[in-house]
Amino acid sequence: MTSLTRRLSESDVAASFMASPVTMLSALVCVLFFSAAALAPLIALTNPYDLKTLDILNSRMPPVWLAGGQWPFLLGTDDQGADILSSILYGARISLVVGFSATLFSVVIGVFLGLAAGYGGGVADALIMRLADVQLTFPAILMALLIGGVAQSALPAASRGDLAVPVLVVAIGISTWVQYARTVRGLTLVEKGKDYVLAARLIGRRPGFVMLGHILPNVLGPVLVIATINLAFAVITEATLSFLGVGVPITQPSLGMLIRFGNDYLLSGEWWIVVFPSLALVILAVAVNLMGDWLRDALNPKLR
Repeated sequence: MTSLTRRLSESDVAASFMASPVTMLSALVCVLFFSAAALAPLIALTNPYDLKTLDILNSRMPPVWLAGGQWPFLLGTDDQGADILSSILYGARISLVVGFSATLFSVVIGVFLGLAAGYGGGVADALIMRLADVQLTFPAILMALLIGGVAQSALPAASRGDLAVPVLVVAIGISTWVQYARTVRGLTLVEKGKDYVLAARLIGRRPGFVMLGHILPNVLGPVLVIATINLAFAVITEATLSFLGVGVPITQPSLGMLIRFGNDYLLSGEWWIVVFPSLALVILAVAVNLMGDWLRDALNPKLR
């Protein structure tokens, strides 16, 4: 065991993780979801994106433990004959890609603007914070819906499908940058008055180097906590937008699009088409949120 590994295993964060069975279970669920989504082309029974591989004769089969269910369709099939479990694996890939990308995008925007506002002050600070205040008056999901809808309507019809995922990433990212900006601004106001920052400025360090090289590493802890919690929000927002029809195209269904399709068959008795994708989305969101809650407490020095 290397010295770094030993220090990590003996840290307060590791002790907090090992002392919480709920956190360990949440971490296991997250790892299983991420691994299964990444390996979907290798482990999925059918490819819901390739209609040539589907058999309409297998459509609307119930789960295998119910009458009429057949192996190997463990969770049943949809109206196209696609295996529900395989659709969930492929749908989770898109949901997680959009969630991670949107969270990263909002982190970059929010951290940059927060550093600029906190370190620069003056007019830049006033403009950025007033913009943040205005955006806070609108719900994030409404902001993402507005941006996504406008972008989709402005794009040429031929390119909407190809650009659907980037549009979702930008829409969700822009709707969630305020939390990072306000948090980083407050921490920057505290850090920029400390001796190490004053010393860096005294020896002639450029403002950009001071912000990125000295202040940024000391404000990343809270940013990581917010990002972990917002990952679940980004996944749910993507599902909501897809359910409302302004998300991913129907040829590349995410979890939200699967729920939208399955909702049409809920009252006709094929409940498994909507229940299992919905359950997968809930489990994923809860697991990621629990990880974020643990990380918030583990990195809070007042709780150690």
